[in-house]
Amino acid sequence: MTTVSPTTSTPQTHTPPTAPTPPPAMRLRELAFGAACAAAVRAAARLRVADALGESPADATELAQLVNTEPVPLQRLLRALCCYGVFTETADGKFSHTDMSRLLREDDPNSLRYISLWCTEPWTWEVWPRLDDAVRSGTSVFPETFGKGFFDYLHQDAAESAHVFNRAMTTSSMQSALDVAELLDLTGVSVVADIGGGQGHVLASLLEKHPEVRGTLLDLPGVVAKADARLRDGGALAGRVHIVAGDCREDIPVEADLYIIKNILEWDDDSTRRTLRNIVAAARPGARVVIIENLVDDTPSMRFTTAMDLLLLLNVGGAKHSRDSLVGRLSDSGLLVGEVRPVNTYLHAFECVVPG
Repeated sequence: MTTVSPTTSTPQTHTPPTAPTPPPAMRLRELAFGAACAAAVRAAARLRVADALGESPADATELAQLVNTEPVPLQRLLRALCCYGVFTETADGKFSHTDMSRLLREDDPNSLRYISLWCTEPWTWEVWPRLDDAVRSGTSVFPETFGKGFFDYLHQDAAESAHVFNRAMTTSSMQSALDVAELLDLTGVSVVADIGGGQGHVLASLLEKHPEVRGTLLDLPGVVAKADARLRDGGALAGRVHIVAGDCREDIPVEADLYIIKNILEWDDDSTRRTLRNIVAAARPGARVVIIENLVDDTPSMRFTTAMDLLLLLNVGGAKHSRDSLVGRLSDSGLLVGEVRPVNTYLHAFECVVPG
């Protein structure tokens, strides 16, 4: 996509006077209109406005030509996003990037474009209004709304949404993989197993950092078939990796010094308990187990994690954990829970050991 080319001039950003905090009635009105903000982020992501905007400010007419929209509605969209810090308006009515708007660019190394699209996919607008039904029943409203379970619907009836989901999960996993690799001490570890590890981005990052370590990736057949290229035949790490197709809720036929389970203990309680029991059954006494999850408490990203918790309730009947609830599940499975450490602003790592 063509972008507005940079210039050598320094833009004068228009900074409106600091407004007093709105009264409670207005803040509640703003919350009730929260769908407008989500829709505006989605529209900007789909139109690729951030990709079109270069390093110099551009007005709505210039940008409209690049993204094939009408200028006035685009200006209204950008004005709404500026209220939330996504883009900013200069004194002469042009628009510039902010730290947040850059994250909507697909070429940004920390891009959240696909995650923003995923959180606002068409099916979300049909299940959010039924949150009261989910709270009453404690179960997913997805089968009743769409006539089938969430993943069946995604892969059978919503190919574009499935593509967005896959891209969003890949982006998120790649970005957090480096944080996990930086956090974990692999002293004394010869073999690490990434259980339910998706395409293996965490495993690949660990093996790159620790050339003496070997690894195993276990996930469903269709998932590991698309594993990170570094792990597959011909990849730079293939000689140190064993890829296993399987379902960790049924069996974990893997021996390792360190087992990693990241962001998969958010299904129903039965699936979570079976996965943890399988880990304890597979691991030898003294093996480390590191559980990495979002928490709905004790985190600087509670607005994000509590929102994801509600979405999980709606689509699969799952839940994000609190620190206490996860420690309880881990202890009940027989694991000895040790230190809990933050990985980044939205993930925590629970260090556990299989008892002797």
